[in-house]
Amino acid sequence: MNPQEPALPCTHELTCAVSPTSWSALDLARDGIVLLNNAGQIVKMNAEARRLLNCAHADLSGRDFWDAVLPDVTDLHQLATAHAIGRLQPHSFVAHSQFEGDWLEYTFSPYPEGYVVNLKDVASVQSLHFLLAESELTNRLLFKSNPNAMWVFDVASLQVIDVNQSAIDFYGISKNSFLTLHMGALFPDGSGAALFSAVRSAGSANLALQICRQVKGDGTVVLVELACGRITWHEHEAMLVSLADVTERHLADRTLRRENAELEQKLSRQGEVLKNALRDVNAMTYALSHDLQVPLHSANGFATMLDEKYGLHLDDAGRHYIKRIQASMRKMAELVDDLRTLVQLPQLPGELEKLDVPVLCDAIMHGLRARDPQRAVTFEMNATSCMSANKRMLVIALTCLLENAWKFTAKKPDGWIKVAIFPGETPCELVLQVSDNGEGFDAAYSDKLFMAFQRLHSSAEYPGNGLGLVTVKRVAERHGGRVWAESTPTGASFFMALPQTQAVHTSQLAR
Repeated sequence: MNPQEPALPCTHELTCAVSPTSWSALDLARDGIVLLNNAGQIVKMNAEARRLLNCAHADLSGRDFWDAVLPDVTDLHQLATAHAIGRLQPHSFVAHSQFEGDWLEYTFSPYPEGYVVNLKDVASVQSLHFLLAESELTNRLLFKSNPNAMWVFDVASLQVIDVNQSAIDFYGISKNSFLTLHMGALFPDGSGAALFSAVRSAGSANLALQICRQVKGDGTVVLVELACGRITWHEHEAMLVSLADVTERHLADRTLRRENAELEQKLSRQGEVLKNALRDVNAMTYALSHDLQVPLHSANGFATMLDEKYGLHLDDAGRHYIKRIQASMRKMAELVDDLRTLVQLPQLPGELEKLDVPVLCDAIMHGLRARDPQRAVTFEMNATSCMSANKRMLVIALTCLLENAWKFTAKKPDGWIKVAIFPGETPCELVLQVSDNGEGFDAAYSDKLFMAFQRLHSSAEYPGNGLGLVTVKRVAERHGGRVWAESTPTGASFFMALPQTQAVHTSQLAR
């Protein structure tokens, strides 16, 4: 405020101590001021009063005050005002002009020579009142018509003070009876004590969702989910409660938990039966492979002795029979060894390590070349390719894959075997690929390749027992991986995808 400007007078001061000598100050007041004599006639009025009464250019001095206001205001309030000022009492009212759209507050205050009328524009206040009333009406309509059961109780007394139709229907209690209830009547066996304590200590905060039991009018106990929020209801500090019946959901959850428990027990029993059956099969297979070795070695030994001691005395047919016996013994011995390998896979320790795959492949290929030195097979692989796996199991799988490729390239004078490693479908997966230009296979029967004792070629053409690729599949499964095969115009490719302990980037793999 500028110090040179006069201070605006207080309305209270003006209405309590008005004199003609100070009237010039009244024009600075924010409210309208009208000075009346004891007969109710206008003596003076400030500029704001003339504006509010829409008589800025009229001289109303000596006129009755009620002639200056609208007729509908006069009709509604003149008599009550006369009674009040007749008893020398202040009197106030708020009037609305439908024609002008104004809201004015009139305050009549007596003073020794008559009355002072204070006029205040309260349109903004009334708008807020209307908005508040409209909001309250909307909230009450939402409360009454809400499909969820809702009621309101007084925080201090825990007495129900309002209830909607959904709650009346849910509990089966009439509205009049409901409004006489203490909150405790809805909770069986005093189970609401903890909630009531939380309500009193929550202050203005809302309460967390509560799962609790409720008693209906017929004595039925149900399980509900309560939501409680602090509100003001008809000037009461109250709590609005909304509930959802979760009885059926609870029963369904309990049934589901029971069924899950029964299923887990059933699966556990079946798993135990399967584990025992697998153990018996493994024990039997191991016993067969172990017990068969002795008679096999014995039979092979006698066949060798027979050939060495009596071979010169046998004709061609006899010597052919001895060779057939020895070949059968070798085939049986290989089958026993492969069975033992297959059976031992589940019992092998699963420690993983980073392995140099080319070194492992070179060692296996060296053994194959030593076994069949006249073969000239080209072998290719990345100079440095590593992957994480169990060393013993990976060596078994690589041996099966390379022996398979070696076998099926036997009829190729320019046979080749290629090994590659490349990223899989996920960042933490590597795929080992073994390709050859051998016999290949019919893609229509590729699903049989990884099944035990399933062969797509005759044993006379390509010897074997049908367990090599099954062993590769078992190794991949022990690592949590997978296998597949593809037939190509030049031969076949076999793939084994193994998960890695960390993400592998393409730049880490040698080309």
